[in-house]
Amino acid sequence: MQPLPLSKRPIDIALIVFFCVNLFFITYIVDIEQLIIANASNFKYPVWPPASMVDLVHWYGRNFDPVLMARPAWWRATIWIDAVFFGPFYAVAIYAYAKGKNWIRFATIVWASVMLTNVTIILFEEVLGEHASPQLPRVFLSNAAWVIFPLIAMYRMWQSVYPFSAKPVSAK
Repeated sequence: MQPLPLSKRPIDIALIVFFCVNLFFITYIVDIEQLIIANASNFKYPVWPPASMVDLVHWYGRNFDPVLMARPAWWRATIWIDAVFFGPFYAVAIYAYAKGKNWIRFATIVWASVMLTNVTIILFEEVLGEHASPQLPRVFLSNAAWVIFPLIAMYRMWQSVYPFSAKPVSAK
């Protein structure tokens, strides 16, 4: 089955934009900072990410998201998953969604499942944990995309084994 043109798949366009933001900003700027800088209160600026981005991450963590600054081991584990697995997935998914490649279906379901698991764990900490956020509505809104887009992607990929193709018209 031939894939529909991308222009006829607006949900896929939104997913591609989400994957791009994650690949080029979240994973390898925001998240990688938390692996490179172990102690946010005592560090030298690294070569990457840029100092302005490090300052932005630290400002957000100090004002809204204490667990981001505390960086407990379980938190860093989620960041490693992002850097090692999600980053490459985003690069491949951008291509696959743009070209309508059905082989991305299973990887998308796995990514969405792991992402939803990670975000659930993180949000529990934000609400009930040792590092609960003083700005819970803002943190929920900041994390909403990482619940909404995996749900959309999972639903999208579960609908058909040929998710990028038009539904066949039944012969009468």
